[in-house]
Amino acid sequence: MSQPASTSAPAPEQNASWLPMIVIAMGQMLMSFNVAALPVSMGGMVASFNTPPTTVGTAIVMYSLGVSGFVMLGGKLGQRFGSKVFFQVAVALFLAAMITMVLSPTAGVMLAGQALAGFAGASLVPSLVALIANHYKGAQQAKAVGWLGSARAIAGVLAFVIVGYVAMINWRLAFGLLIVHASVLLLLSFKLKPSAPNPAVKIDALGVILSATAVILISFGFNNLRNWGLTLAQPAAPFDLFGVSPAPLMIGLGITIFLAFFLWSHRQATKGRTPLLALQVIDSPKEWAAVLTLFLIVATEAAINFTVPLYIQIIQGRSSAATSVAMMPFMLTVFFTAILIVRFYAKFAPRTIARAAFAFVAVGALWLAFVVKNDWSVLPVILGLITVGLGQGALVTLLFNVLVTSSPKELAGDVGALRGVTQNLAAAVGTAVMGTLVVGVLSAGVMNRVTDNPLITAEMKAEVNLDSINFLNNDRLKERLEAAQATPEQITEAVRINSETRLQALKIGFFVLACLALFALVPCGWLPDYRPGEIPAPEPRKA
Repeated sequence: MSQPASTSAPAPEQNASWLPMIVIAMGQMLMSFNVAALPVSMGGMVASFNTPPTTVGTAIVMYSLGVSGFVMLGGKLGQRFGSKVFFQVAVALFLAAMITMVLSPTAGVMLAGQALAGFAGASLVPSLVALIANHYKGAQQAKAVGWLGSARAIAGVLAFVIVGYVAMINWRLAFGLLIVHASVLLLLSFKLKPSAPNPAVKIDALGVILSATAVILISFGFNNLRNWGLTLAQPAAPFDLFGVSPAPLMIGLGITIFLAFFLWSHRQATKGRTPLLALQVIDSPKEWAAVLTLFLIVATEAAINFTVPLYIQIIQGRSSAATSVAMMPFMLTVFFTAILIVRFYAKFAPRTIARAAFAFVAVGALWLAFVVKNDWSVLPVILGLITVGLGQGALVTLLFNVLVTSSPKELAGDVGALRGVTQNLAAAVGTAVMGTLVVGVLSAGVMNRVTDNPLITAEMKAEVNLDSINFLNNDRLKERLEAAQATPEQITEAVRINSETRLQALKIGFFVLACLALFALVPCGWLPDYRPGEIPAPEPRKA
């Protein structure tokens, strides 16, 4: 009689309530909705602040900068004060950031609001994985990890649907919804299981400085490649070193400081001290492969999420609702694939799934490079976005699962921090590099076509400002040229040049993304052959 009672003892843990997972997923959706809402609101922000569309890209970078720069500190603070309490503080901070966004009178205040949201995200990201490890075991835990990855895709779908229509009234209303979301989440967070703080956890101050400095330098370097110069310094550069642009110098210095951070962490561990990031989550080649491939796919996703709204709203002059409709096939595909890919874990190794997924991304991006036209809703373009979405959805969930299953439960916060650094730095780099690439190609194309064109006069060149070319729709270009008293023939020629060069820039951008996906097949070969399971218990990792 006593034996059945003994065997059924673990049942409550194995069948824990899913309410905490709903709260955890809402935390992930809070951050993801914010990032997805930015490009959809691009047209409204550009008009409201009278600022270039690349400013919205800078807002994405500012958010990603805050998360990736301080997420490792957030992971350690969460361990020290308890993941539940730290989660609640982070949600309150995010609430304040969204209030700042809604009330922002200038683009500078808007950017400050996104930076504040980034600091909140730095606290939220590592606590999500720690809360899952605190609430779930076994098969439930594996499902929870999968749902956390899917929550990011769900938020993207909702953002493109809801924000697309709300932003037609006012873009501020979209971020007002996040105020409501954060308020509800703060109330529901009291349903989470208390997590014991660990005052013994020490904060590696030098590690915080090194990691944050590295991320800031890399992010700012990539974000200013276009304005400061890819190699030689442009007039907008704040300084130069023997004529060399500070942007690539900052990137190189940031990478060097990152290497110094890892060396310092190993030194701390050798001396028996606690490094900022547990070495167990970064010392395995398979974990490094997961980090690299995750970086590549998130950078690709960020590039697409920035480029498509840029083209639809700024170039075509269409509404945010049109952006939602155009992006819906991609976002829905990412969402459903992120959920359904878990079914393949029992049949195929991560290495096999990742290779197939990156092949889908490469084929889809290459297809888009050939078929994309001025009409974004045509069937060939939709098929290309769906193909990319299949690979995107599979990879984000799979690679996160690989990171989680490679480390013991007590390091869940460190895994969350590593995931946060990787995803947000990748989002910043992907957005910045894509913006630099397409604007650079656009500038080169325009300069090449107008240099010896007899119809393009010096007055027209001055009106368009060839020294600072950015994306412009044909209607606004006509207005500028009519104000400059250009003839109908000159206006027709200028519109033709504008249409051809911006489409060429977009095609080259997608071609580069296809090449990036093909390159990712190399680190995919380093991913593990095992089938993902639950977060390992600490015993197998004892030394």
